[in-house]
Amino acid sequence: MKETIITLLEGALETLKQQGTLPADIAPVIKVDPTKDKAHGDYATNLALVLAKPAGRKPRELAEALIAALPPSDAVEKVEIAGPGFVNFFAATDAAAQIVRQVLDAGDAFGRSLAGGGQKVQVEFVSANPTGPLHVGHGRGAAIGDCIARLLEATGFDVTREFYYNDAGAQIANLALSVQARAKGVTPDGDAWPADGYRGDYILEVANGYLAGETVHADDRHVTGKGDPDDLDAIREFAVAWLRREQDLDLKAFGVEFDVYFLESSLYEKGKVEDVVERLIAGGHTYEKDGALWLRTTDFGDDKDRVMRKSDGSYTYFLPDVAYHLNKWQRGFTTVINEQGADHHSTVTRVRAGLQALEIGIPKGWPDYVLHQMVMVTRSGVEVKLSKRAGSYVTVRDLIDEVGRDATRFFLAARRADSQLTFDIDLARSQSNDNPVYYVQYAHARVCSMLRKAQADGQPFDHDLAMANLARLDADQEKTVMNRLARFPEVVDHAAASREPQQVAQYLLDLAAEFHSCYNAVKVMVEDDALRNARLALGLAARQVLRNGLDLMGVSAPEEM
Repeated sequence: MKETIITLLEGALETLKQQGTLPADIAPVIKVDPTKDKAHGDYATNLALVLAKPAGRKPRELAEALIAALPPSDAVEKVEIAGPGFVNFFAATDAAAQIVRQVLDAGDAFGRSLAGGGQKVQVEFVSANPTGPLHVGHGRGAAIGDCIARLLEATGFDVTREFYYNDAGAQIANLALSVQARAKGVTPDGDAWPADGYRGDYILEVANGYLAGETVHADDRHVTGKGDPDDLDAIREFAVAWLRREQDLDLKAFGVEFDVYFLESSLYEKGKVEDVVERLIAGGHTYEKDGALWLRTTDFGDDKDRVMRKSDGSYTYFLPDVAYHLNKWQRGFTTVINEQGADHHSTVTRVRAGLQALEIGIPKGWPDYVLHQMVMVTRSGVEVKLSKRAGSYVTVRDLIDEVGRDATRFFLAARRADSQLTFDIDLARSQSNDNPVYYVQYAHARVCSMLRKAQADGQPFDHDLAMANLARLDADQEKTVMNRLARFPEVVDHAAASREPQQVAQYLLDLAAEFHSCYNAVKVMVEDDALRNARLALGLAARQVLRNGLDLMGVSAPEEM
């Protein structure tokens, strides 16, 4: 319906240009939005206000001209002017109801598009250090990142999901020392425990696996514990593989899988970090100071220059990030989206600066970033901070075990990434309308219940009869649901373009609320066969869109609750 109105307005603009009412070269963006108050129609546009100044007319006068120039259409029942010059459109019932037919014809494809044209996009997310179980912050990144990938796929992009393992550096060294200490019988409260050691119970699990000669399968690697507590290199390799496997199992339980696992260590093994250093030196963007090698990142928008190579010869952490992103670019990913925690904020400018300094044609502002804020987990109004297995934080597995995958995913992705999130375990477990994921899933299950009842009463859904009587869907509540259904493709497109899956979550909540309201106000199981089937068709369309939207969130659509 929205597209129909835009087409009508385009026709009116051409007429007004021909009449000389509007300048011939004017080409405004036509904005049409659903109204908040149905007393003002179904859709409204501010086009007359936008064009008033260039046309040299008062907005209401121009609104009248627009209405007079609209081509005839059976899709619009009436058009009115409101306020300073808004134009309100009232959709004809039959035209509005055709969205039901469109949804049912398209099925699972409704809301999907080919807008991306098959363009390659890489989404990197989670990318946790393999030093412990995934914490709830990683879970938020997993939920948001996977939803972004699903949205991009739904809009026609060729998406690669990538996990970057930081398997080099001081944290991995501390992991190896921690496992070695456990393998030698040292406990976290002992004097010989490493100063920066990891204290969670999982460290003992890793040590026992290593000593027992366990074979770990992690991605494309198979590592067997050697059992020698003095072989620190072997312990490091086994510990990293063991924790990679554990993280992968947690992610699969969360409904998240990756196409590519990229190891930071490979950047050193294949000389990619050294290659970046040589390129930057050759480009004249470096200098030495205090025994260290610096990059002039201020030339590319940073607030100060950054150390690339420290005086002891080791590299600072942002340099391998530059090498990693150069590798992404060389793999042909002209669009890259990094979903990371807000603590990575300071690396954004540095990485982009380093890439610009390579002077190889990488666009300014590449790659894209989506940064999520912290998550606080509460139970009975009190913050939950500790997991016995992890030792110092709440894990993703803790949440999945507590409230299930669906609630965990929905809660973690249903708020803007840049807003802090309080994860209320009690709310996520509750079977009430206050629980957003339950509320949405219940709307889907409610339609399924309607269909079962119709079947049990000997009145199964008749598709042809329903399609012939969609014009009977003329109750205000029914129109509200239909208008909401019509907005779904636009919501999907906008959520994908803006990398904001919470827009889909909010849409689902709105649709569920309007469907529940319609269900309570308009009786479905009436004696009139034509009307009953038309209303069942509306329920089926709502169910389809709810299922399509939940799938974009990685959440199931149960038929019974």
